[in-house]
Amino acid sequence: MDFNDSPEEATYRAKVRTWLDANATLRDPDASKINMLDEAEGDLIAKAKAWQAHKTKEGWACLRWPKEFGGQDATTMESVIFGQEEGRYDIPPSIYGIGHGMLGPTIMAHGTDEQKERFLPSMVKGDEVWCQLFSEPDAGSDLAGLKTSAVKEGDDWVINGQKIWTTGAQFCKWGMLVARTDTNAAKHAGLTYFIVDMEDPGIDIRPIKQMNGASGFNEVFFTDVRTPDTNRLGAVGDGWRVAITTLMNERSSIGSGGGGGAGIKDLIKQAQDVEINGRPGIEDGGVRRKIADFAVRRSGLKYTGQRGLSALSQGQTPGPEASIGKLVAAIMGLEMGAFGMELQGAAGVLSGDDSLGDPTWQQTYMAMPGLRLAGGTDEILRNIISERVLGMPGEPRIDKGKPFKDIPSGTAR
Repeated sequence: MDFNDSPEEATYRAKVRTWLDANATLRDPDASKINMLDEAEGDLIAKAKAWQAHKTKEGWACLRWPKEFGGQDATTMESVIFGQEEGRYDIPPSIYGIGHGMLGPTIMAHGTDEQKERFLPSMVKGDEVWCQLFSEPDAGSDLAGLKTSAVKEGDDWVINGQKIWTTGAQFCKWGMLVARTDTNAAKHAGLTYFIVDMEDPGIDIRPIKQMNGASGFNEVFFTDVRTPDTNRLGAVGDGWRVAITTLMNERSSIGSGGGGGAGIKDLIKQAQDVEINGRPGIEDGGVRRKIADFAVRRSGLKYTGQRGLSALSQGQTPGPEASIGKLVAAIMGLEMGAFGMELQGAAGVLSGDDSLGDPTWQQTYMAMPGLRLAGGTDEILRNIISERVLGMPGEPRIDKGKPFKDIPSGTAR
């Protein structure tokens, strides 16, 4: 493994920094570590669209995408380098991660020429924002158990049902949805993948107020929503295969981030700012051991992620780094948030305007449970690692091969 930039990568990184220095401002290292799309949402979205349009004009948007769709045919490592450098600057929070990282590649892999021509260029420019409509109240971890239905009527499909935990649905123009089109088929075989217009009057979007004060997730209800057959992605009944393309891109993008929230330096500063038994908290042996433990685990995450990047830079296929990174980072982020609040003592229970110290820890602690669900729950990721990496036997399944309508369910279909 070689964790250093090659000469070509170093040259490219310098080029990226030069452009960013001329077009953006370095982020204040003491600024909040968590961006929340809940206050002045319209302003943030406008700024995000303006930044995306500027990157497109300057040739820095969707770097890995083919040039025919508005990308730059850049290498994977060049795209990674740009993301690493861009993260150092004070830019609007991204509202395009789902579209650019997950849904765009799905259209490229499974879409018709007409779909690619219609949707991909506007997705690159940021004119239209996209969301992912997969999870349901009764089918979160078991996505193939979804019940939202799509029935063919003429040249249209009529969709009825409910989705949940849909990120950014309230400001999206388009969504990608998996629906059940055949209850007589086995649950994985009776699914079809669609593109839907989020401005359809039959769609009801209801924000979910989270415990950290944000409302980034939504419930989405479909009542006789019509989408043309030309918006079907892939063959009828082949929705599971198309959805896997989306999910693999999702887990890779989440897992490569190394976790959210504050870092080790922030914990050290917090420990320096508080007193324990009349002395700075950083001098307490228990505090130092806890921080050291987090530092070792964070370092393990960093180099596990670097293994994947090293493989990519050498033209190889990464292993299970994304699933491992996503699983470990979310759990550790929750633990670090809890410890940061513990260091604040009684004031640790206060958040928002009532907070007496750095509110990052409260935000981290309350945001991490959502990350532990997004892109696959802890349990799903553990199954993937145990079965596909370690070769352990799979869990027994009583629904295998059965028509979906004959699988026992606690709710009526």
